[in-house]
Amino acid sequence: MKSLIKSSYLTLAAILIASFSYSQALMPQPSSGQTIIQDFGLGKVTVIYSRPDAKGRKVFGNLVPYNEVWRTGANNATSITFTDEVMLAGNKVPAGTYGLFTIPTENEWTIILNKTAQQWGSYDYKKDDDVLRIQVKPSATTTKTETFTIQFANVAPASMHLNLSWENTALSIPLTVDLDTKVMANIEKAMAGEKKPYFAAAQYYYTNNKDLKQALAWVSEAEKADGKAPWIKLWKAKILLKIGDKKAAAVTATEGLNLAKQINNKEYIKLNQELLDSTK
Repeated sequence: MKSLIKSSYLTLAAILIASFSYSQALMPQPSSGQTIIQDFGLGKVTVIYSRPDAKGRKVFGNLVPYNEVWRTGANNATSITFTDEVMLAGNKVPAGTYGLFTIPTENEWTIILNKTAQQWGSYDYKKDDDVLRIQVKPSATTTKTETFTIQFANVAPASMHLNLSWENTALSIPLTVDLDTKVMANIEKAMAGEKKPYFAAAQYYYTNNKDLKQALAWVSEAEKADGKAPWIKLWKAKILLKIGDKKAAAVTATEGLNLAKQINNKEYIKLNQELLDSTK
């Protein structure tokens, strides 16, 4: 009997997938599809999902039952792809594509990454294929979200949140990546090669509070290669100011200001002038 029920589910899923693919070309789907792609670290995160509407219905605990595995959308199960290894709520997740399932309850949701990314709904979901399960507490919102929405928020180079919202419920899943280790390794490797990224490396060292003397040496090398670039002068002045050499920073910012005026680059006229003012 169990195998018969399972076979019926699989047959139903196959019919639904075929019907969805055929009808997609003829008319718009009730739950529209969306793909969101976010640069993250040195890679990307991609989410593919369908977006059902509430349409006056009570969603959680009714349309989406509590304590049951949900496809986290409509139609095909939602999928999420990481091009690089990430940390999801502090848990390591290898690069790859996963099914993003959830188990909603009133006070806590289970977020699931599953090996089987391509499937209709959650009919063929297998717990044994789970890669990760975490618990996230939902929050109540005063503003109603009519259409189920997944989005990236608070995006920084090495951290961001994956947010889910529908009806008056929202939850946020933190993502981080070990960006600094990768960038430092890349800089070391590049500096051993023929084309040395002096300017970009100096910027990274300045922005991330690394060795400022090394940053100054690298930006000075970039300056030798292109002494008429007001943007290089600006960053050299910024590094000098951060080191504490206001006099040298003022001289360099003045040089950058004059170069920017020569080519009528309003952006770097403004930036070099602002930095020059900050040295006084």
